[in-house]
Amino acid sequence: MKQMNIGAVDLNLLKTFIVIWELRSLTAAADRLHLTQPAVSHALRRLREMFDDPLFVRSTSAMVPTETAIRLHEPIARALGIIHEALHTHASFDPATATRTFHLVMSDMSCSHVLPLLMEELAHAAPHVSIEVQQMAMENLGAAMRNGDIDLAFGYLPGLPEDCQSQLVLNDDYVCMLRKTHPQASEPLTMESLLQLRYVYANTNTTGHQLAEDVLRNAGVKRDFALRMPHFTVAPQIVRGTDLALFLPRSIAERHNVDEACVLLDLPLEMPRIPVSIYTHTRFSADSGIQWLRSLLIEMFGREAENA
Repeated sequence: MKQMNIGAVDLNLLKTFIVIWELRSLTAAADRLHLTQPAVSHALRRLREMFDDPLFVRSTSAMVPTETAIRLHEPIARALGIIHEALHTHASFDPATATRTFHLVMSDMSCSHVLPLLMEELAHAAPHVSIEVQQMAMENLGAAMRNGDIDLAFGYLPGLPEDCQSQLVLNDDYVCMLRKTHPQASEPLTMESLLQLRYVYANTNTTGHQLAEDVLRNAGVKRDFALRMPHFTVAPQIVRGTDLALFLPRSIAERHNVDEACVLLDLPLEMPRIPVSIYTHTRFSADSGIQWLRSLLIEMFGREAENA
């Protein structure tokens, strides 16, 4: 490796290195970093010049790290984490005047429940704070939280490493949503009636949803899907206007049914309880901003439970 001038090192290049490492894709890295793909390609060229090594080599399916990149990853990730921690640990956080952007990870199901409540709270308590939400594969989330790319995650995330601390906010379960005028709406569900319904299926890779799907599959429940979608957002609205059925978490169903236009029916088989938690990384336990947002969310869910 050629002699390096440490004073000329651009920290943004090191951050780009970490994101490419995590995602193994220049396109995905550009999305994460909010840059164009040519900009990320240019950053990778500069990194290659800096370390005198290709660092990542394109294969048929991913950008594969070289031996040099493998050796560099841990110290670079650790150094960036220390810098991020130092910048925020001693910075005071006043929600009334703060202009900070918090980076959150949650599913589209969780977004429909959490964000309306959270943004209403922030409008009063922290009017200049911004929230940026994304979805992220579990295998990348722990590293992103450790590096400071993600401040907080929400949901049922049992695969996170031990250095991500959690606070349980609710134990959820699954129900079947039908509009009130549905022929089945006034009767308890049976295994037979489950098979007679037609369904909306919202595809999601959330862990809790997959647990519920596994129970249904193991019980031999084969549903007739009238509609399959890649996201959840409009599924409750479709149910309100049709005789289609939807399985979803009770807390989210109740949030979408405040006007009681639908009925929420218990399922006729034992479904798993889904422990939903707020996750932060122990490295940033002294970050007053993250701890304030965490406390706000815990308080928000506490009030919701009291009013249920």
